[in-house]
Amino acid sequence: MEKIFEVRNLFYQVGDTKILKDINLDIKKGQYLTVVGPSGSGKSTLMRILASMLSSTSGEVKFDGEPIETYEPIQYRQRVSYAFQQPTLFGKTVRDNLKFPFEVRKKEFDESKAIEYLQMVNLSADYIDKSVNDVSGGEKQRVALLRNLLFPPEVLITDEVTAGLDAENKDIVHKILSEFNQQGLTILRVTHDESEIEDSVDKIKIRNGEIEDD
Repeated sequence: MEKIFEVRNLFYQVGDTKILKDINLDIKKGQYLTVVGPSGSGKSTLMRILASMLSSTSGEVKFDGEPIETYEPIQYRQRVSYAFQQPTLFGKTVRDNLKFPFEVRKKEFDESKAIEYLQMVNLSADYIDKSVNDVSGGEKQRVALLRNLLFPPEVLITDEVTAGLDAENKDIVHKILSEFNQQGLTILRVTHDESEIEDSVDKIKIRNGEIEDD
């Protein structure tokens, strides 16, 4: 299977502190890779480097065969998207958030598509006009994921996106991620959730800034 990320001899250092040490990793297109490790191990730092939100101290990261620094930032973020544990909704309504992916691509808002996606995550059609101030934590995560997926990227990095969610919301998030992965989306999932770790087919463990051998 074709590689989408190639990481070679990657180091990341802040002052005298080495956070990532000689990381070497290949990630395949369409892979659903779970990244685990204790807090402070460097796993989120690695994901942020892959998302081009941080620059490595040394080493090389290639995306789709080219060094990531050669990509235009806006285009890269449309191809590699990052979902946070505590997402932020902006504007006044859910509609404002679902319009955003269309606006950055200079496309006309497709309300029927937005409603279809809302219904995929068990939210009704009239939810599109709900105030962001009235959205619960679990619903906020669902809306934020849809904002990332209305124009599916090639890679979605999820950083503890189910932390703090109840069982129902976790199941909804798992379902939509699984469906998009089956359609070819590469997913890199950072998690502490034991059930997610147990269910993972592909996983790596990072400890003290290094990838541990199984």
